[in-house]
Amino acid sequence: MAVPSGEGLEKLEDMIVRAAESTAAHIRGAKTAIGAVIFGQDRVVEHALVTVLSGGHALLVGVPGLAKTKLVETMGVVLGLDARRIQFTPDLMPSDILGSEVLEESPGGKRNFRFISGPIFAQLLQAMQEQHVTVAGARHDLPRPFHVLATQNPLEQEGTYPLPEAQLDRFLMEIDVDYPDRDAERRILFDTTGAEESRPKPAMTVDELIAAQRLVRRLPVGESVVEAILNLVRSARPGSDGEAAKLIAWGPGPRASQALMLAVRARALIDGRFAPSIDDVMDLAAPVLKHRMALTFAARADGETVEAVIGRIRAHIG
Repeated sequence: MAVPSGEGLEKLEDMIVRAAESTAAHIRGAKTAIGAVIFGQDRVVEHALVTVLSGGHALLVGVPGLAKTKLVETMGVVLGLDARRIQFTPDLMPSDILGSEVLEESPGGKRNFRFISGPIFAQLLQAMQEQHVTVAGARHDLPRPFHVLATQNPLEQEGTYPLPEAQLDRFLMEIDVDYPDRDAERRILFDTTGAEESRPKPAMTVDELIAAQRLVRRLPVGESVVEAILNLVRSARPGSDGEAAKLIAWGPGPRASQALMLAVRARALIDGRFAPSIDDVMDLAAPVLKHRMALTFAARADGETVEAVIGRIRAHIG
């Protein structure tokens, strides 16, 4: 394969910079459009956008009434995606997710089965890695891009099953949705109880989103950032060096490193930067790692938390 000359490399870099500037402008517009509807959750919105730009899935965790579902619906409109919702109630059936085949009779009396797709056939869902489902032995590909933004209420677990570790690892991030501050809650009061409520407006197209996702994978990552990612993830495993490792029962695998590698690039692009920094790694450490690790029984008995342990690891590395 031919190696580009110095002039060719400069042209390639200029092309990436121009594409990054254009894409960053689209993303800023999308973030502003989401913020016009979702108040007081700037960090949640940023992490959700980082997840989608990275091509991944997110688990949004928070008590009822914090606009988790509204955020997903708003992102669907703003990003130009077909968004649907599945409620995982105890009586949920596979056909409620995948769809079903119905027997139809044509005017000539001929009968045949027609597949009616379920809500999983959407680009933004509230399946995952496989990107396709099988119904009655036939494969049906899911649309692209395809993202799952799952919402979870940490208070009520009756009638639901806790997600196993293998499924949790499929989520690029776990995003904690906390209560809004006083000023944001004041805005919510007036916006949602008045004559007209703020409505989301499209700010990106599917093609622009796909182009942004491709660009994220092309952004350069410095060696110091790569080392910070490796040090962070490897320090969150039992048996590693450091005091924190003694508190960890099991830790993140290489998928966490991959997630951070993509997420730090996406965060840099959202900020209008063309390369990530170590600060990006530290900022995204908790949402990328906390659902991929667990503490020992002794550590939990002593009142330790996963977030606190990640904080110690960050302080040691940073």
